[in-house]
Amino acid sequence: MANSLPNIVPSIFIFSTIFFFFYFSTPSTAQNDTVFATTLSPENFGNRPLILTHLHFYFHDIIDGPNQTTVRVAGANLTSKFSLPFGDVAVIDDPLTLGPDLNSKIVGRAQGIYASASKSELSLLMVLNYVFFEGKYNGSTLSILGRNSVNSSVRELPIVGGSGVFRFARGYALAKTYKFDTNSSDAIVEYNVYVYH
Repeated sequence: MANSLPNIVPSIFIFSTIFFFFYFSTPSTAQNDTVFATTLSPENFGNRPLILTHLHFYFHDIIDGPNQTTVRVAGANLTSKFSLPFGDVAVIDDPLTLGPDLNSKIVGRAQGIYASASKSELSLLMVLNYVFFEGKYNGSTLSILGRNSVNSSVRELPIVGGSGVFRFARGYALAKTYKFDTNSSDAIVEYNVYVYH
């Protein structure tokens, strides 16, 4: 009996070594998950108290003429059967100016897509980036995604994000038609934008 104990010790040692090697060298599921997503501290990104900024500008949607900024890119075969342009899709690159006159200072551009998304009223799905050129906002953007019921006196559109100065942005934009040309369908829209960033 005393002779068999020394023979077991090397076997236990070898088995233990192999077990620990495989156990600690194989990553656990929890370790794999942290590679995909890691919780970070806002302080690592220079976190500061939120600022509420008010932006005021005019949006020029030019449908026709030599300075056209809106181009219709799609429409359904059924669009012509509706009293409204339901199904039309347009791409825009509209100037944003300080004043309602197109010749006033350009502070940015509205670039994106809008689609006529209602059969019963003139209502647009707006997917836009406001790209700014002015001062400390130069190169920063705000992203808008929402419904624009064009015939309402004031429309509210959500701000869903931003870049540059507007990283982590949230807020809303109030749109009010300043002028609408019934012949060309050109529009000047006044925007008041309130954004936390």
